[in-house]
Amino acid sequence: MVERLATALDIPLRQHNALLLAAGFAPEWRQRDLAAPDLAEVTSALDYMLAQQEPYPAVVVDRHWNLLKSNAGAVRLVEFLVGPIAPGTAINLADALVAPDVLRPHLTNWAEVVRHFIRSVEADAAADGLIETAALFERLMDYEGVRTALSAGSNDARTGPVLAMHFRKQDTSLRLFTTIATLGTPQDITLQELRIECFFPMDDATAMLLRSWAKAPT
Repeated sequence: MVERLATALDIPLRQHNALLLAAGFAPEWRQRDLAAPDLAEVTSALDYMLAQQEPYPAVVVDRHWNLLKSNAGAVRLVEFLVGPIAPGTAINLADALVAPDVLRPHLTNWAEVVRHFIRSVEADAAADGLIETAALFERLMDYEGVRTALSAGSNDARTGPVLAMHFRKQDTSLRLFTTIATLGTPQDITLQELRIECFFPMDDATAMLLRSWAKAPT
């Protein structure tokens, strides 16, 4: 009965386990580290997707926007904006976007972007009911300027089919939009919660710049 209810309601695997535990049964769905040997084919597929996105940026994150994988295009973009990052540094892309001292100084339409992003995190928190997701939402809300941006509403002219992120550093300008993909038939909690975010140029100038970075000698 619990199995049928979870399936009918299309409940995420993590909450499916919680239902089973509440009913007195053992959890059914596993949660493995992405580096686990039996996930090798999936990680290989993720690496392939990241490589195919070159020279444009792409990243793999978990449900709470912790960076798990990135391609060279993403590294080049981040290093251009904020400088080199030490290998092995833990990065949370939600904090990097919303905090006042990482990407925000270079994101000219930060208020507009953060309004959309915070609403998506709020929806995640409402959907999964996890303490960790609620804590992420509250942490983001507590950053300087976030509540003001949300309360101001949107007066931005909608001049394009998608919301672009407009980065500017000195005389260099980049306009990017993103897509987010998930695995289609996950049977593992870790895999179900993965997100593959790919960044695409919004104009020819951005595309040419990203390609030129890829060709530049290291």
